[in-house]
Amino acid sequence: MRLKKYKLSFDIWGLLLFLIIMIPNFIWFFVPAPNDVLRADSVTEVVDTIASICQVLMIIALCIFVNKRSYKFRMTPLIIAVVICCLLYFASWIGYYLGMVNTVIILGLKIPPCLAFMFYAIDRKNMIAVVPISIFTFCHLIYGIVNFII
Repeated sequence: MRLKKYKLSFDIWGLLLFLIIMIPNFIWFFVPAPNDVLRADSVTEVVDTIASICQVLMIIALCIFVNKRSYKFRMTPLIIAVVICCLLYFASWIGYYLGMVNTVIILGLKIPPCLAFMFYAIDRKNMIAVVPISIFTFCHLIYGIVNFII
């Protein structure tokens, strides 16, 4: 990965994706779900801290590093995959608010948003963002599996 390929700029689409993914989290913060297991204390505090740091780095990388070789934003198969991931994520939140707490719902709250960020970064040729997204995804998955599945 060569930094010469990148310019410091502002990718409004990266910020918009982050804000869209965060909508259910903002709602959840103010309106608890009926069977709200996500509010339980985490047993993976170190992993959670690493995930939080990588999440911040991921958003910064998605929003300020622009590959000079990326094309103008348009609908591509990867962007369609981003939209599908967002829809799966929102569907998982709806299931969660309907009181469903099972492996499918928990994984639906963990995997699709991470994949949405990954697909977006790959589409935009932003390999700088792929690193923190990968670490965040791994940590986010560990958090979900250890705290709510096993």
